[in-house]
Amino acid sequence: MPERRDDFKVSSTERQIVKALGSIGSATALSRVAGFVRDVVVALAFGAGPVTDAFFVAFRIPNVLRRLLAEGALATAMIPVFSEYFVTRSWPEVLRMLRAVLALALVALGVTALLGIATAPWILKAIAPGFADDPAQAGLAVLLTRVMFPYVVLVGLAALATGALNAQGRFFASALGPAVQNVAMIAAIPLLASRVDPPILSLAIGVLVGGVGQVVIQLPSLRRCGLLVLPAAEFRHPALARLVRLLLPAVFGLAAVQVMVFVNTLLASLLRPGSISYLYYADRVMEFPLGIFGIALASASLPVMARQAAAGETRALTETLGFSLRLALYASLPAMIGLVILRAPIVRVLFERGKFGPAETGATADALAWYAIGLVGFAGSRIAAQVFYALGQSGTAVRLGIVAVGANVLAALLMMGPLGHAGLAGASSVGAYVNLLALLYVARRRLGPLGGRALAASAARTLAASIPLIGWCALVLALWPASRSLPVNIVWLGGAIAGGVALYWGASVVLGLSERTALLRMFPRAEPREGVGA
Repeated sequence: MPERRDDFKVSSTERQIVKALGSIGSATALSRVAGFVRDVVVALAFGAGPVTDAFFVAFRIPNVLRRLLAEGALATAMIPVFSEYFVTRSWPEVLRMLRAVLALALVALGVTALLGIATAPWILKAIAPGFADDPAQAGLAVLLTRVMFPYVVLVGLAALATGALNAQGRFFASALGPAVQNVAMIAAIPLLASRVDPPILSLAIGVLVGGVGQVVIQLPSLRRCGLLVLPAAEFRHPALARLVRLLLPAVFGLAAVQVMVFVNTLLASLLRPGSISYLYYADRVMEFPLGIFGIALASASLPVMARQAAAGETRALTETLGFSLRLALYASLPAMIGLVILRAPIVRVLFERGKFGPAETGATADALAWYAIGLVGFAGSRIAAQVFYALGQSGTAVRLGIVAVGANVLAALLMMGPLGHAGLAGASSVGAYVNLLALLYVARRRLGPLGGRALAASAARTLAASIPLIGWCALVLALWPASRSLPVNIVWLGGAIAGGVALYWGASVVLGLSERTALLRMFPRAEPREGVGA
């Protein structure tokens, strides 16, 4: 791929990715906004301390299983299988396959939920040993874990619906599911907190209601596509064997990433009270740009890469990888800069009210800075891993993920002493960059050139376009009023973001970054005409 491309010559493959990114990214943005509202409500009602630590640890268990079994691994395994059936088989065969997959999923997810409920005390001892010093906190965490474990079944069904719809090029309804989840949790606090004991139990109930919502919101789309079926116990269906063969390596590959989450939770439970909550809130802020661009780009690029890998189009596959990485870098680098410099005002505006005070703001902001440093690595590694899933080489992703986990653990042990919980956030960033570099190195050896010169040139121009943004954020922070008034802080933060976006966009125009024009193609009316600047 050449280092510099004409802004207007965008391949059909890249258009497909950007179009899918528009659908996934817009739905994800709505979900992230709802998630922030949820976290604001949680912080206002419960603050950051032993009670919220118990909830976040309990919620992390089914949530990680959701990412591992439902969203990540199932999507990676299902999309190739579903796509093949949609293209090569008759409609009755497609429906028969879906019924068989649904039956197997119900059995597997149901058994997982029952085992989780039965073994909750031992799971908590393994991932949060620091809770042993406070029996009340440990007991609360076990209770919340047991209440929320059935969520795995619900989100697994939602993931099946997502796989079927994505294989037919439909993304919006499934991507909107997490927004429904967040709305349910938000509503649970005012509706149930005063009616249940302990009040934090209302959030666990909201998680279950949200899981039901994630399934229900996709039913109309499934019905319109003719994919709404009942399960059929046909466990010898040939599609199931192939699905399991693809699923198991994908599970192990994603498990390596999730181990880092558990490691940080375990180590944070050994630090001062509130550390788990500080990391959670900081991670939530960082995941906003990561979800809209990094994860959305990974989801949008996987079907395209899978088709290219199946057709043996190695050059097209590497070009898709390069384009996706450049687009992710263009979006994540300025987001990283903004989050690092404006970390304290961002946390203050989002969370500082009620039981969440200035001390909690400072501690959360410290973690946010270290998480944000790894934003490019988090986004890039998610995209680079899709190459190996598309090629059917999940074992490679597993091995490289294990290397990244080792780097994360080593960095955490070295950094948590001098930096506390912020060091754990920094260790996650170290692991992300190790994972990204390892994935790209191995991909380069197996596939040949990945367009490294084009990526380096794009990175240089993106960094140059970010220089005005750095100056702007530093100036705004220096002039920030001392007032703790929420309206004042909202106005200043809104102005800082708007001004920063305008400066970065303007610098992109001056420097001729083609990624800017590619992003415009998410909005059909904004797509430039031949020979006309955008």
